[in-house]
Amino acid sequence: MIEAYLLIDFGSTYTKLTLVDVGNERIIATAKAITTVETNIMEGFNQAYQLLCEKFDRNEVKIVKKLACSSAAGGLKMITIGLVPELTVEASKRAALGAGARVLKTYSFELTNAEIQEILSSKVDIILLSGGTDGGNTKTILHNAHKIAENIKHIPIIVAGNKCCYDDIKTIFDDAGFNYVFTENVMPRLNVLNVVPVREKIREIFMKNIIKSKGMDEANNYIDGILMPTPAAVLKAGEILSLGTSKQDGIGDLIIVDIGGATTDVHSLADGYPTKAGINLKGLQEPFAKRTVEGDLGMRYSALALYEASGEKLIREYVDVPDIKEKCAYRHDHINFVPKDELDIAFDEALAKVATRLALNRHAGYLEVVYTPIGDIFNQYGKDLMEAKYLIGTGGVIVHSNNPENILKEGLYSSSEPTILKPKHPIIKIDYEYILSAMGLLAFDLPDTALNIMKKYIVEI
Repeated sequence: MIEAYLLIDFGSTYTKLTLVDVGNERIIATAKAITTVETNIMEGFNQAYQLLCEKFDRNEVKIVKKLACSSAAGGLKMITIGLVPELTVEASKRAALGAGARVLKTYSFELTNAEIQEILSSKVDIILLSGGTDGGNTKTILHNAHKIAENIKHIPIIVAGNKCCYDDIKTIFDDAGFNYVFTENVMPRLNVLNVVPVREKIREIFMKNIIKSKGMDEANNYIDGILMPTPAAVLKAGEILSLGTSKQDGIGDLIIVDIGGATTDVHSLADGYPTKAGINLKGLQEPFAKRTVEGDLGMRYSALALYEASGEKLIREYVDVPDIKEKCAYRHDHINFVPKDELDIAFDEALAKVATRLALNRHAGYLEVVYTPIGDIFNQYGKDLMEAKYLIGTGGVIVHSNNPENILKEGLYSSSEPTILKPKHPIIKIDYEYILSAMGLLAFDLPDTALNIMKKYIVEI
């Protein structure tokens, strides 16, 4: 009898199942069906499971564990609040993105009544409250804690700011009967990031509270646990693939580009230090495992936003058709549209190329030249990814493309944009089996098995 793990991704569009033979480190079968979050999320799961069962002998396979991640119903939505936009606000945003959240908005300095009303009207799952380095500013985070306690009662709060305020914040929130947790400061010292403790608290709250609020009780009873939001599972898989485990090496620095219907996510697993001498590293410290999510660069939900972000001229560089805006509007209005003819396929691939190019431009670091009397000085902000070893593509438009390499090459360094530190000569790999989120789940129990499967199934082109 083969012992298998069933790994489930309740995605925003599709519910994807991956059945893994953990003893022989192989994928037995995969299947997917439309996610049915509007009715009962288990309907879509059951459809996918029925398709899966057609691909293996149920008498020969014993499912010993069922794990899931979820981005259904819009995924995990957060708001972050900090002090200075370029410092604690940005640090909080990076922590939330790394935990797999969709950051609806960030707020800096002291919250106003109008901003409180804005937060109340948003459909947010968690608020991350930060502000001040340890021993630094206390006024702003205490003001914001009072504002929240007076006006917001139903949203879980994670406090990750100046630890010197925690006693006072505890009193404020306890008096208000508030649902909150403390964790370590997301920026304990100036320009120093501390994102891991925050990410773990976000995951814990997601497991305890968010699943219930999404009407997923039945799914939660069926499986052994929904461990994290789907993007966090992908980032976890990237970490294992890059760094390896306690028993074996990973493959090194890598970038993952995930193009979806609503967003394009980029994950980089790299230190990102300057690759050339004489460059000064400036700005906020970058996490080794970094995720950015571009909500205006999607193939369906965000097709019109992509049109607005890129402009018609850029899209026309990749496909010359007369009705570009109309085609984007059609995709926005018909999110399940699957291109059949050559023109529609070419248009989708053009949008994917634009999304890849813009998403990598935003994710990668950049150089700033400062002219001085003693010569030019080069400052680096963000990550230098020019020597990243691998560029991995996933998402429907890449997986189903006959030319995925051409899409991903749009994310490479270009002499026309010489200051943007994108990868120069990476090896390009494709996640044809959609296993990254599944392997992120599996890595919690069996990291070596997850690593070996990724090395086997994520293939070079």
